[in-house]
Amino acid sequence: MFSKDKLEYRQLPLPDRQGLSDAEMLRKAEDYRDFMATRHTVRDYTTQAVDRAVIDACVAAAGTAPSGANHQPWHFVAIQEPAIKKQIRDAAEEEERKFYAGGASDEWIKALEPIGTNADKPHLEDAPWLIVVFAQRYGTFDDGTRYKNYYVPESVGIATGMLLTALHMAGLATLTHTPNPMKFLGDLLDRPDSEKATMIITVGHPAKDATIPAVAKIKKPLDEILTVR
Repeated sequence: MFSKDKLEYRQLPLPDRQGLSDAEMLRKAEDYRDFMATRHTVRDYTTQAVDRAVIDACVAAAGTAPSGANHQPWHFVAIQEPAIKKQIRDAAEEEERKFYAGGASDEWIKALEPIGTNADKPHLEDAPWLIVVFAQRYGTFDDGTRYKNYYVPESVGIATGMLLTALHMAGLATLTHTPNPMKFLGDLLDRPDSEKATMIITVGHPAKDATIPAVAKIKKPLDEILTVR
């Protein structure tokens, strides 16, 4: 995306200002806090379709995230094709069976008990969309030579959070899934060696009988996650 002969600093006037009063800022902050409290990780989905335009808009929102040197080291693969979703499910469940059969420590398995997860991942086929997030370890100039990307995990993490928020604002449910290892995703989706899969996000509408684990509603209070100096 970059040309070697156009790496220069140029200033633009700040294009967007809100200019909110203190009361307006607080109201917006509290409204957003309350809205995000309604976001839940969902494991049971209907097969109801979701228009691609919604996915496009949400990924475009994620693409506005800040990143190291503005290199934007991410790529999102949105999958609607049933055959590909089945391949992903089969491969993911194979890794999950290894995980639950001894690949994970007893402590890790114990920590997952209140969540109620197991090796079965039907949501990977039931939901209308899967979005696989890739981190780009390096980029290429327009002449094909490589350049280093900076703060890749941090940048991709921010963009992924913005994507989850956008999907929630669109009225959709999501589930983040990180089978380990995830190399099969790059091979299956024909991604270049410069990219590493970091997450599968299941996207769709929750089933009528969808549930969440009770422990998911237990959040740390503000005084445990905030220090003011």
